[in-house]
Amino acid sequence: MISRRQKRYKFGYDTKTQLELLIMLWPAVLLIFLFDFTPMFGLLMAFKSFEPIMGIQGIFTSPWNNFQHFTRLFNNFQFWPMVRNTLGINLLGALVGIPVTLAFALLLNEIRHPKFKSLVQTITYLPHFLSWVIFGGLFITLLNTNGIVNMLLMKLQFFDKPIQFLGDPAYFWGVAIGTSLLKELGWGAILYLAAIAGIDQSLYEAAAIDGAGRLKRMIHVTIPGILPTLMVLIIFAVSGMLNNNFTQIYVLQNSLNLEASQVIDTYVYQIGLQQFQFAQATAIGLTKAVFALLLLAGANMLSKKLTKTGLF
Repeated sequence: MISRRQKRYKFGYDTKTQLELLIMLWPAVLLIFLFDFTPMFGLLMAFKSFEPIMGIQGIFTSPWNNFQHFTRLFNNFQFWPMVRNTLGINLLGALVGIPVTLAFALLLNEIRHPKFKSLVQTITYLPHFLSWVIFGGLFITLLNTNGIVNMLLMKLQFFDKPIQFLGDPAYFWGVAIGTSLLKELGWGAILYLAAIAGIDQSLYEAAAIDGAGRLKRMIHVTIPGILPTLMVLIIFAVSGMLNNNFTQIYVLQNSLNLEASQVIDTYVYQIGLQQFQFAQATAIGLTKAVFALLLLAGANMLSKKLTKTGLF
């Protein structure tokens, strides 16, 4: 058992030998403190009758409002529809995106021709590096009533007239989920491929000796080997159920599909930056953060019970 004196000595030794690393770490720590922790005093606005004209000092001097911003939030007729849209897009996106990305990574790992595998990876990774302004604008053009998608659908006689993909709320969730999957498919597979690379190759050799084909090796060796990584990604997906990709939604959103495209993030932008209701926007952000924390803890607890793996 290590004594307290030995622990102090070990810490001091590590500090001296890793001084260069600690010096390089401090700028990042200071930036995190400056931009992540310092602004948190602004959360007081959620509990006060704050007006922008008061300035920063108004955050501390304005009177308490007895949770009026939270009451106003839950009584707002737009609140439950935008929660439905937020959860619907994220939940369906996770149910579709995680299995498809996992399947793509598994199939990509089975490609034995290096040049072809590299080509597929490059093509699927490329959209990740495009901004949503460019990528979303491209799909707005493709899904237009005069776009190539409608032209092909009518040429193949699936429909008699063009479809309003971005003008009909019924199609928005599908468009949002589909475009997000196409953009992040290759990038999302990187984590699975990295986890697959860490699996002991002797397990594949033993399975092959026992007569297991590629599919059985994939099911009985690869998937169990990457299960911890898969569960971590599922936990992150569950904890992020109230967070949408703001840029994606904002680019694809218009007045015609607002019924299905108004999510929490776009609503916060609308009332916070466009209408200058900073206190109300802060209350929404704080509420979302509390529920996200509960989702994270719940998903982690369930994961540890079912698979014995979790974040903490």
